[in-house]
Amino acid sequence: MTIRILRAALQDLEAGSNFYDELQAGLGAHFFDSLYSDIRGLATRAGVHVAREGYFRALAERFPYAIYYQVNGDCVEVVAVLDCRRSPRWIQVRLKDRD
Repeated sequence: MTIRILRAALQDLEAGSNFYDELQAGLGAHFFDSLYSDIRGLATRAGVHVAREGYFRALAERFPYAIYYQVNGDCVEVVAVLDCRRSPRWIQVRLKDRD
């Protein structure tokens, strides 16, 4: 399967990276690399995750983030990468804005 990361999901990754860099220099790069590795793994595991808010949701391995994606034929579209520590209502609104 091919993976396509939508612009909004890239912005989510950038925001998360900036957040972790503010906590500790270099942690943002580790966050980005870790989440990107999780996203690459969707090439072989797409569609096995629980569906939430109309998207599949894969939980990141090392950070409290969820990767929301859709499967369209042989393409995985990553639509959002969101912090699980946010309120469920905030996550719902963010995902609805992506429709």
